[in-house]
Amino acid sequence: MLPSLRSPAVGRDPYPLYRTLRTSYPLVHDEAFGAWLISRYEDVRAALADPRLVAPPPKSTLTHLTHLEDRAHAAHRALLSPALRGRALAALRAGVERAAFVLARRLSGRQEADLVAEFCHWLPAVAAVTALGLPHEETARVREWCRDGLTHLGAGHGDLDAFLRPYVARRRARPGRDLLSVLCTARADGRPLPDETVVGTAGTLLGAGGEATHLALASFLANLLDHPAQLRLVRERPALMPAAWAESLRRDPAVHIVLRRALVPVVTGAGTIPAGAAVACLLGSAGRDPARFAAPDRYDILRPAPGQLAFGAGRHRCLGVQLARLTAECALHALLEALPRLRRAPGGRPADEGLITRGPKTLPVLLG
Repeated sequence: MLPSLRSPAVGRDPYPLYRTLRTSYPLVHDEAFGAWLISRYEDVRAALADPRLVAPPPKSTLTHLTHLEDRAHAAHRALLSPALRGRALAALRAGVERAAFVLARRLSGRQEADLVAEFCHWLPAVAAVTALGLPHEETARVREWCRDGLTHLGAGHGDLDAFLRPYVARRRARPGRDLLSVLCTARADGRPLPDETVVGTAGTLLGAGGEATHLALASFLANLLDHPAQLRLVRERPALMPAAWAESLRRDPAVHIVLRRALVPVVTGAGTIPAGAAVACLLGSAGRDPARFAAPDRYDILRPAPGQLAFGAGRHRCLGVQLARLTAECALHALLEALPRLRRAPGGRPADEGLITRGPKTLPVLLG
């Protein structure tokens, strides 16, 4: 009998099930999980871009970009995009670079460290706080909320609304050049965005900084430390950093499952999804599909066109993809400069954990 995604064995290691699904059950209903599973690369890519498969409704009253569709989604995305490019992106990079070097230098006098607890948990939260123009001292609060349940969908913490509302009011009165100011001064169809939308979108960015990006960063560093020859190549050729990041996202995405709901019956390459059905797009499976990637389990920074889907596809491609890549590149640059003898601690790689989101919980390294 085919195991469910809910099976404890699958939570420990989902890849055997992914292989079975791709080979024999490319579209199958998982009753225990409550969704139709799509596992092959081409089918997952098509599903993520299909307007008939929409994001499930939010569990909170806040409005998130993730849950908007059609013209509303396109309009809101167009308003936010300028805040993550050009001069605004350069200013953001400077702030993240400073934070990365501070965190890395704090470790420089040590003999060993856990990069997840002492670096990866902190830097993405700093990046998100910096992007929104929030006070730096709020980073610890955001990090703690992420540990308590604030997710990459901006949901999961009851204090988020009360925390952000005063900052929204201040930016509406006196906007600056940060992303929160962009949200507060943006107009859709001639009207300002509602406070609920501003808070929801800001919460999404904070949650992504605490959860999805820190897991992706931890996997990125783990993959390079597991492959010293490739890490050495990146040291010698820093221009390879974006390729190394993209390959890590393909092989070990932070988000393994993206949920959708079918508005109508949807015919896919693997079968038909009934109207109203929940759909689980298995990004963790798609990235290791041998029909798309040669030797898909291997980490290879020179792989041509990794084609990863870790930040979505189509209209719901994550707006924070640039912020996440910037964070990863700043992180690696700072660690390589501040810790020239950085290497994996003996004992093997700790197992990744998680079902919807997944990544290493610890990353012990030697520094001296």
